[in-house]
Amino acid sequence: MTTVYMIRHGKPASTWGDADEDPGLDETGREQARAAAEALLALPEAVRPSRVVSSPLKRCRETAQPFADALGVEVIIDPRVGEIPTPKAISAENRAAWLREAFGGHWHEIVGDLDYDAWRRGVAAAVAGYPGTAVFSHYVAINGAVSTALDDTRVMGFRPDHTSMTTFEIVDGALKIVQRGPEAATQVL
Repeated sequence: MTTVYMIRHGKPASTWGDADEDPGLDETGREQARAAAEALLALPEAVRPSRVVSSPLKRCRETAQPFADALGVEVIIDPRVGEIPTPKAISAENRAAWLREAFGGHWHEIVGDLDYDAWRRGVAAAVAGYPGTAVFSHYVAINGAVSTALDDTRVMGFRPDHTSMTTFEIVDGALKIVQRGPEAATQVL
């Protein structure tokens, strides 16, 4: 199977800038994780993922776990589908402002310690390496995969809601969008 699903984590118990830098899910997020597992299980067997990959962060791992439990498989942790790296010079308190600025521009314009255009292509390549898989990730990483698939250099062209599921096909080793998941009605930050 060449289909891969990229699912944003459920609603976290706190946000960036709070005391907990790696929050798990709140009760709403746990309900969203169970609903995401049910939606994945309801897919026709021919396109239902048989593997589960997650960002290392707790909110993604907790979102992935109900589906992994239902399949009876272990969650594969892959930092390549993790959160966008924050520049060393940006404090946790200033991360939200840094992201807001980045969201208004293009990948190659993001100020930081690394080549963020290469980072987003790396996210897409990692996802493309997981056919037949549900990949649980983050808002910005999903935007990276979508923008790479569309050859669009904007950082934010899509606002995936919590547990939004975006479907890709892998064609000649690259991601092609089949369907974007539901978008958030509100700002992320």
